[in-house]
Amino acid sequence: MGIALSVKDAIYVWYQENGRHDLPWRQTSDAYKIYLSEIMLQQTQVKTVLERFYFPFLERFPTLKSVAEAPLDDVLKMWEGLGYYTRAKNLHHTAFTCKGILPRSPEELGGLKGIGKSTAHAICAFAYHEPLPILDANVKRVLCRYFAISVKDEKVLWERAWELLHVKYPYEHNQAMMDIGALVCTPKNPQCDACPLAFTCKGKHAPQLYPQPVKKAKVPTKKRFALVCEREGKLGLIQRKEKLLHGLWGFIQVDEKPEGIFLGKVEHTYSHFKLELDVFKPSLHVTIENYFTCKEIEHLALSTVDKKILKLLNSKK
Repeated sequence: MGIALSVKDAIYVWYQENGRHDLPWRQTSDAYKIYLSEIMLQQTQVKTVLERFYFPFLERFPTLKSVAEAPLDDVLKMWEGLGYYTRAKNLHHTAFTCKGILPRSPEELGGLKGIGKSTAHAICAFAYHEPLPILDANVKRVLCRYFAISVKDEKVLWERAWELLHVKYPYEHNQAMMDIGALVCTPKNPQCDACPLAFTCKGKHAPQLYPQPVKKAKVPTKKRFALVCEREGKLGLIQRKEKLLHGLWGFIQVDEKPEGIFLGKVEHTYSHFKLELDVFKPSLHVTIENYFTCKEIEHLALSTVDKKILKLLNSKK
């Protein structure tokens, strides 16, 4: 049995009256700007993206072609502090692969690095008004509650997203679904009385049950050692090769406690583990190819934990 058009129209009307129309990526049909916002908003709050990253990035890279033509180091520098740097690497790779021009079909978009099905649908729905549903975290929660789905199942959720989609107004519908999830159908204390889906929502009497919370694993703590190597007033840094911070510059980290002078401790929490670093000035020689002045370091892309080490060093001057 299909969804009554009145529900879809109610979502559309709600968006007209309550949607976040002032968000800059909703005031453009430029596929690149929409794509950039979608990538930045993965794992990051709207407020953070809006206040600190979206506009400076566009000022430095106004087109996808400018991203394609830039060195990865420059892209990473503009992404500095936003975290999840794989997003920036994938953006750069995608820009280079498609020569600065995004394809228009969801299938071709989905074949590009870092662009999943929902992101591809979002670009097509928001830039070209294609009748495609999206499935971000907020939308998943709304769908789970509306259809009383206890366990999040991607296949089932995509089926329900298609079922609820207003094909005449895909742009407004998808924006509304995200806004309802962000502003009304929130994880805690949802405002069911203000929700346009409330009159046919199957989960409104016990929204906390949909979806059932997944027990989070305890975040493990890793203890390592950072080496501060100096030469002629310059600091030795390496460019990361490991997946987590690939391409970023930083101080050497080791697992074994080095001989040398203890300078202090820094901590940083990532999404899946907490890092505790004891910072040392090693007494033994360490082979490092690249040394930089403080002024030069300002132009390098550093991770947050390495910036904390720099702050520690400055506090000791």
